[in-house]
Amino acid sequence: MSRAVRVRGDELETERGARAKKRSLAVDRSTSSRSPGDLAVRSSHSHPEILFAIFEPDEAQSGATQGRVCDVAESATEESSDPPSSPIYEPYIPDELAADPVVRSAFKHAMAKYEAEEDRLADLFTMDHYWHQPSSCLHTDSRFLPIRELARDAVLLAAKSVILLSSFLENQLLNKCCGLWFQRDGQRKTALVLTSAHLIRKDDIHKWKRQWTGEYHKNAKVIVHLLDNKTTQGQLIYLQEHYEFAIYEVQVDKPVHLPTFNDRVHSGQDVFRLGRDADLDIKITHGNLAYDIPSRCMPRLHLGMTFSPIKFLDPICIERMTRKHNIDSGLIVEQVSKESHAEKIGIRKGDVIESFNGKHISTTIELESMLIDLCWDHFDQRKKLNAEKDVSVKIFDATKLCPRTRNLTAIVSDCGEDIVKAGGFLLQL
Repeated sequence: MSRAVRVRGDELETERGARAKKRSLAVDRSTSSRSPGDLAVRSSHSHPEILFAIFEPDEAQSGATQGRVCDVAESATEESSDPPSSPIYEPYIPDELAADPVVRSAFKHAMAKYEAEEDRLADLFTMDHYWHQPSSCLHTDSRFLPIRELARDAVLLAAKSVILLSSFLENQLLNKCCGLWFQRDGQRKTALVLTSAHLIRKDDIHKWKRQWTGEYHKNAKVIVHLLDNKTTQGQLIYLQEHYEFAIYEVQVDKPVHLPTFNDRVHSGQDVFRLGRDADLDIKITHGNLAYDIPSRCMPRLHLGMTFSPIKFLDPICIERMTRKHNIDSGLIVEQVSKESHAEKIGIRKGDVIESFNGKHISTTIELESMLIDLCWDHFDQRKKLNAEKDVSVKIFDATKLCPRTRNLTAIVSDCGEDIVKAGGFLLQL
């Protein structure tokens, strides 16, 4: 390696002398916006062995013009079998040589080399955060400062279980959905993925009802995108239309991270919804746990009604019901399916369902759990789907302001339940 020196006339300055002149030059040119002194002082803080100088010309280049200066950095490194890559620094042209075409040509070449190295460094996985625009609410929203650390740890743990799935019909993309690992068979080297049934459903939404329409394509080809950027094909194991979820079996050679589930959740709790984009980057959005009236997604025991729980109403409304009618819990009937058995026994919109089979129900989650238990009993008796089952229902008639008990005949079905709205009637004069 050539030793870095400064050529001045016919004499060679030592490195110590060159550094001394650099310091004086920095003082003289301190007002320059891009003086060598400024760069030398700035760079010496980050790398103490920087020396701006010219390489001593070889014998073959002894006739070269003296006094030309270009940006050079010499670093003392130990010889090794795997030496580190040489650092590169941004070049500059001293003011007194800015008009020299040869120097400008050398500068252009050095700048191209510098920019190429900058581009290479920009591709390092540790550098992408400089230009990446964070879409995570945990990174940008100051509201989460008190819980940011706990939420970050929870998100990073849960993200290990979140994967991406794509569905295709005749080699045409149908849908993309995220899924969760939830079971693995080590002997068979398979794992099960829980995902949305919309993965294999045509992406159509009814214009007025704002509900999904279209059939489920059980024969659609499903590709599972693993977190190591590999892909594998999934096999449909189970499709549940009224819960709108699907289970796929996947061949996996490595262990998968199984999530943990918690059913002790409360209204108003902070929740973070995770997903993955096409690059498998995690997507994070925030919300609060709230009650949502289920639509086209009723429990397995079809009752022919939809409900909203009194428990999640405004406290003012709850207090008024309690004060006037001694009702502080139960399910308010929101819809009654036309010509259903519920309609035939006199249940109407606005009535309150206080209990099923003598058990008080305050939320639709409790109702669903109870109905699932009834279905298990139904199947334990070797009864089949689409059969009828009687349920005792205690109702508070909101019109007559009195309680009554009726036997409701429900249908045990594995299909989604449609609530048929009452149509108009012919006005006769």
